[in-house]
Amino acid sequence: MFFSVSNVFKTYGFQTVLNGVSLVLNAGERIGLVGANGVGKSTLLKIITGEVEADGGAAQLSPGLRLGYLAQTMAGWDSQTVGDLIEDALRDLLDLETRLRWLEDGMAHASGDTLDAIMAEYGEVAERFERAGGYDSEHRVEAVLSGLGVGHIDPARLFATLSGGEKARVGLALLLLQAPDVLLLDEPTNHLDFSSLAWLEDYLRAYRGAVLVVSHDRQFLNRIVSAIVEIDEHSRVAKRYAGDYDAYLRAKTLERRKWEADYAAQQEEIRALKLQAQETARASNYRAHTDRDKYIYHFEKNGHDATIAKRVRAAEEKLRRIEANPIPRPPRPLRFNADFDPEALKGRLPLIASGLVKAYDGRRVLDGVDFTLSAGSRVLLAGANGAGKSTLLKILAGIERPDSGEVRVSPMVKIGYLDQEGTALDPAQTVFEAYRDGLPETDQQAKAALLTSGLFRYDDLDKLVGELSVGQRRKLQLARLIASRANLLILDEPTNHISFDVLEELEAALRDFPGPVIAVSHDRRFIRQFGGAVWELRDGRLVERLGGDEGKEKT
Repeated sequence: MFFSVSNVFKTYGFQTVLNGVSLVLNAGERIGLVGANGVGKSTLLKIITGEVEADGGAAQLSPGLRLGYLAQTMAGWDSQTVGDLIEDALRDLLDLETRLRWLEDGMAHASGDTLDAIMAEYGEVAERFERAGGYDSEHRVEAVLSGLGVGHIDPARLFATLSGGEKARVGLALLLLQAPDVLLLDEPTNHLDFSSLAWLEDYLRAYRGAVLVVSHDRQFLNRIVSAIVEIDEHSRVAKRYAGDYDAYLRAKTLERRKWEADYAAQQEEIRALKLQAQETARASNYRAHTDRDKYIYHFEKNGHDATIAKRVRAAEEKLRRIEANPIPRPPRPLRFNADFDPEALKGRLPLIASGLVKAYDGRRVLDGVDFTLSAGSRVLLAGANGAGKSTLLKILAGIERPDSGEVRVSPMVKIGYLDQEGTALDPAQTVFEAYRDGLPETDQQAKAALLTSGLFRYDDLDKLVGELSVGQRRKLQLARLIASRANLLILDEPTNHISFDVLEELEAALRDFPGPVIAVSHDRRFIRQFGGAVWELRDGRLVERLGGDEGKEKT
């Protein structure tokens, strides 16, 4: 066993973050740690490293275990050069090499028991040196830096001068170069392009140590982990699932079906008990034969009434026990119910963009963008960070205005827009107020729709938006998008910050949506399942990918 977490509790104020979480990571294991944003995944990693103290329970590490931790943000390195940081990352390896040279010198002059002791230590140190990649360290440094796309960075460059993405990739490279016994990785795929992702997946699959990784990337989890540990959003306890992400998804699907079956069976039992109580009560009118004497009549009637009362009490008591702790109703599957007849858009053009130009500080992010969305369009918008994808979506949604050009929207179209940050949400409103805002339904209808979606529970409705986690705010955005009954969807990174169960339902809902959709996403699995055309923003122009890197400009 490398380490175990036993019955860990952690609260912040009145908020329970971890509620008796336990897990075990064995040598060579690769575990994915998943759950909705805000359930305490990062907190658990920090408790394991000792950065955060648990309120109860503990993390137990094997003696001499070397932990390597990748946080989501890099701090404390700004005054150092990249070369200095690489040298520091290799410090343990250099110390091992120095020890090997000292032991080699000692073996040349020792004999007897002393020689035996030196040789035994030499074997242990040599094994650690080899496991850490000491015999090919120069090649490994080059391979790691190149694989993560930072091999071009001048070693004399200060860490503070790197971009956010470069800092994240250099930080990951430094951790891999340390070659610890256990890698604790918090969202390591952030800021990686597809080639760097593929390299990291291959590297971790071949890694000799153990890995505990927090990731929202389903394809990444599918390729590297052998088990999934999920922290439940509501109970805040952990449950382990054997296998990769797909195996976890199959297990969750079976759990959902069992939940639905158990709920249906309990509802049927409740109906049967209520009917039994009513029918038994109606059967309490005892009719004795007319030839019986009065004593016998009263005796039999009293016995009959007692039996009836006992049956009614038994049915009512069983009903009370069920209703005191009922199986909650499973949420309805997410569905975009567009408020229109899809046939009405046939032969029409929902949206036309003509000559869109937008510049910031003299740099044109959009340089004459033209395209047309048809009634059945499904478009995935790709491009490098900063290429202008979010800007284009905001212009299409009417949130921003272009410097020149125009967007023409059919009068039959109602746009539903999902932005990355949820800036339209008012932090001073409650969850229900923010959801209800602008909807034509009554309060009762809106509340019923929100609760049956399963995105929020009744206790959540009075929480302030400003108190929600980023994942909960994302779910509120999604709930409002569904309620808008839009017939053209514009989605900016729709997979960000939501738990896998909601994400899988979102993808299913989009597959069934009959109207046009244009989306920006870096999620490889979402892109593969989304289908449709792929348009890339490149140097301010829109290019349709035809396969590989080739493409033709949109007109």
